[in-house]
Amino acid sequence: MGATKKEWTREEVAVRILAGETLVVYNNQLLRIPQVWLNAHPGGSLAILHFVGRDAADEIDAYHCDQTLAKIKSYVIGTVETSGGIWEPLVPPIMTGWVRKLSCDGKPAWHNEATPLPPSNLSSEILLVERDSCLLETPGPTLSHLVPPPTTLSLKDQARHSAAYKALHNRIIDAGLYKTRYITGYGPEVARYLLLTALSAVAYSHDWLIMSAVCLGLLWHQLVFTVHDLGHMGVTHDWTKDRLIAIILADFIGGLSVGWWVDNHNVHHLVTNHPSHDPDIEHLPFLAISTAFFNSLWSSYYKRTMVFNRISAFLISFQHKLFYILLGFGRFNLYANAYGFLWRKAFDHQRAKGGRWSWRLEVIGVLFFWCWFGAVLKGCGSWSRAITYLIVSHVVTSPLHVQIVLSHFSMSTDDLGPVESFPHRQLRTTTDVICPPHLSFVHGGLHLQVTHHLFPRLPRHNLREASVLVKEFAKEQDLVYAEFGFISGNGEVLSVLKGVADQAKIVGMVADREIREAMEKKAQ
Repeated sequence: MGATKKEWTREEVAVRILAGETLVVYNNQLLRIPQVWLNAHPGGSLAILHFVGRDAADEIDAYHCDQTLAKIKSYVIGTVETSGGIWEPLVPPIMTGWVRKLSCDGKPAWHNEATPLPPSNLSSEILLVERDSCLLETPGPTLSHLVPPPTTLSLKDQARHSAAYKALHNRIIDAGLYKTRYITGYGPEVARYLLLTALSAVAYSHDWLIMSAVCLGLLWHQLVFTVHDLGHMGVTHDWTKDRLIAIILADFIGGLSVGWWVDNHNVHHLVTNHPSHDPDIEHLPFLAISTAFFNSLWSSYYKRTMVFNRISAFLISFQHKLFYILLGFGRFNLYANAYGFLWRKAFDHQRAKGGRWSWRLEVIGVLFFWCWFGAVLKGCGSWSRAITYLIVSHVVTSPLHVQIVLSHFSMSTDDLGPVESFPHRQLRTTTDVICPPHLSFVHGGLHLQVTHHLFPRLPRHNLREASVLVKEFAKEQDLVYAEFGFISGNGEVLSVLKGVADQAKIVGMVADREIREAMEKKAQ
């Protein structure tokens, strides 16, 4: 297993994948990722599993610094046979519902957690539903599971986009845009944090609780942007340093979990807007941006079925009206996801790099947060005042959630298959929010989501300069660079939500009619 070979054919790679090996193509080299590293990967195992059998060169280069890239050669087991220098991708087993788990004898074996839906109007699309337990258990995936379904995309065109992206990435590097602007970039940020902290404390001391809560909420809102940078290793570019700072800001001050955020966010970046795989669009029973969710899809991230039933249909039918109310309480959902993640990791013996000390520090940080924030609430003087402070401070952070969904909710959720290149996928599923430079701090500089998705480690204070180069790239490659104003962007999202809501109403009406007809037949 894993012996070095000069050149691997596509069929040989497929056979080894079916045998349980984690093989990824990188610049026409074949990488074998050992289970130990799959478990220890700082970006999470899913970030690798979604690229088994695929050329992940663009993604690997975008997400890793030079020091990490230099270590990749230790995983090389040969080169791959290509056609005109282009690797023809396979479908990763996880995308057809197959994962590796420990069997009763303690050895890893294939487990079928979900099955693909029958082909839809989009031939390339693979959507998952939970496996029917009544079906006969099969020992593992077959070659047919690895063969990509037909797609409208041209492999040569996608290879051309990929080559142009590599050239663009070199231009970004040569322009020095990976250098962090500590003084001109983060200097004003730190000053803003200190000002909001002081204003909140002074207002609290004068019993101006609403003003104090607003300032505290604005502080949390702004801190998240820097935590985002740190999670992407976009500040010091050192994993340990960035993670330590992130834990202080996210856990100790904000009560959240940066470990959960990184685990979730990396998957979102790599399989953006895929209904079965992107956790950032999986919000049933409250929100659905595609009628695909009406199929009760399986989430490969959450490892559960996103049930669509009469209750879901009812809630979804009003989603465009409840949208801002739901986002107003979005931070409470972050708590739930963060603490659920930390609880699961308490029993996870296969933790990522730095997982032990960072998990412990995160738990201490969350406890510290609720100690100091609990004292703040207790000091409000009464339950009603404390609840008001709690709600106001949390609702003030809601513009962050609005901004996040603006970047993706109105964009494509189609699955175009493993043939699709990294730049094509990011430009198709992501949009910018147009904003003048003097107001960019409101969005934390992350309104330039297209450029951020193409270069996630890029310091956000350099995104505007980089976006100029990205727009040139998109024009040259005949790709659409989407951008909306804040108001029009909200309109686009609401339009999508209303469209799905109208379909949910029809589903609900049909279900009600079928129930009435069944009851009438029973009464006869």
